[in-house]
Amino acid sequence: MYQNDPMKVLTGEVRLSYAHLTTPRAAQPGQELKYSVTLLIPKTDAATKADIDAAIQAAAQEALSKVWNGTRPPQLRVPIYDGDGVRPSGVPFGDECKGHWVMTASSKIKPQVVGIDNINCELSPADIYSGMYARVTIRFFGYSNSGNKGIGCGLGNVLKTRDGEPLSGSASAATDFAGIGAAPAAPATPNYGAAVPAAPGAYGVTPAAPTAPVGAPAYGAPAYGAAPAAPAGVPWNTNSGIDPITGQPL
Repeated sequence: MYQNDPMKVLTGEVRLSYAHLTTPRAAQPGQELKYSVTLLIPKTDAATKADIDAAIQAAAQEALSKVWNGTRPPQLRVPIYDGDGVRPSGVPFGDECKGHWVMTASSKIKPQVVGIDNINCELSPADIYSGMYARVTIRFFGYSNSGNKGIGCGLGNVLKTRDGEPLSGSASAATDFAGIGAAPAAPATPNYGAAVPAAPGAYGVTPAAPTAPVGAPAYGAPAYGAAPAAPAGVPWNTNSGIDPITGQPL
């Protein structure tokens, strides 16, 4: 019993699996969209298990007159399973279920998911995931559907108590495609302290002499104190009729 409702339970700390708390989904194609979560209840939490058993019996008692027309089903279907056993389909539960009671709760109404440090503020969807730990309000009810009679579990609200290892089971792209695709090489690490080539014209750097084009005459400056070289093909002292000193006609 919780908040004077014999069919309502506030669980102890449980681990969440298959958490669809921000976006509704259909359990089967064509079925109604619902918010849902699977609760992994430690078997060491005897108090929560006792509260659930009592709430299931209260729901069955109410359904006896309101849903089942006064006839209790000989085999009452209940929503809680032994995580050390097998699913209704006969498939064993996953390793994360070992040592736990397993139960799925759902609702057409979106649950409020809050943190233990601020129950007045809903958490971001990024902070809500399968594998986290929480306390959850649930409420049991009787149903009769296509000849199936039993007890269902309605989802209330969720109080996240702490983070846990995600149970998504997904892998990164780098892991999936390792050895198939190429990864870009990491950028080279700068060699701090190494000499940097000086830019031409930098202070204290003598620019290199320009290289003459191939086939062009070499016009080098004469050495200090040396006589200028005569132009190629023009003898320095010829009978040209021009004084080589004054440049005047002889």
